[in-house]
Amino acid sequence: MVKRKWLRDYLGIVLGTVITALALNIFLIPNKVAAGGTSGLATVLHHIFGLPVGMTMLALDIPMFLISVKVLGARFGVNTLLGAGILAASIDLTAPFVPVLTRDLLLNSIYGGVLAGVGMGIVFKFKGTTAGTDLAAALINKLTGISLGQALLGVDFFVIALAGVAFGSAELSLYALISLFVTTQIIDLVQEGPSAAKAFFIMSHSSDAVADAIMAQLGRGVTLLAGRGAYTKAERDVVFCVVSTREVSHLKDLVYRIDREAFVIVADAHEVLGEGFSSPR
Repeated sequence: MVKRKWLRDYLGIVLGTVITALALNIFLIPNKVAAGGTSGLATVLHHIFGLPVGMTMLALDIPMFLISVKVLGARFGVNTLLGAGILAASIDLTAPFVPVLTRDLLLNSIYGGVLAGVGMGIVFKFKGTTAGTDLAAALINKLTGISLGQALLGVDFFVIALAGVAFGSAELSLYALISLFVTTQIIDLVQEGPSAAKAFFIMSHSSDAVADAIMAQLGRGVTLLAGRGAYTKAERDVVFCVVSTREVSHLKDLVYRIDREAFVIVADAHEVLGEGFSSPR
């Protein structure tokens, strides 16, 4: 079982890195869209000095990995170098065989960002990493106390600004920012999944009746959370449940038939595991 899970994670990392490599070779690298990270820096060096992007990325990643292990400890496992190595090899091996579909910078920024986000999201979902500027951000966080998010944003912004200077085009930097934004959004979508369910928090004077109706009419599990009004100090149960998107209207109608004064919060639930929903991997 453990071996099967390890093999599945390994294949997932390989698939994700190959997709990321295709995004770089088809859309980003040929059009000088350097959307942050070591891939952006390697793209700049490729167009200025003719260096292969994959091997340049690996050459930049290995020193950062070694420094990170020394400063942060051996918390970066084999998957870090595995992901970085496969990505580097995939970029250089596929580069001669993939077409450049368009020279339109906006299309390249959007589609390159989407495909790169899908690839990196798959890598992260299977517990891998492609190294890159997240290691630099972790070092900055450790040495300066700057938050990891701010450090990562700062490093990527520096790479994008450097690309704009090197290519003599502020426009390319703006397109790179679009691609970076799209990539981050798609990574989150791949990791969390689409919003396939809704979480309801229901504050009602008839919480027991609402809970009984949900279980009887929708067949969904319900949890009663102990609550207390901050102003009134009154004790009241909060009804919590998760339903599919097609059951949202039915649940709202059900609640308001019982209590017209109920206070209802509906939130996205991206990944729901358990009875009635998905099973854990």
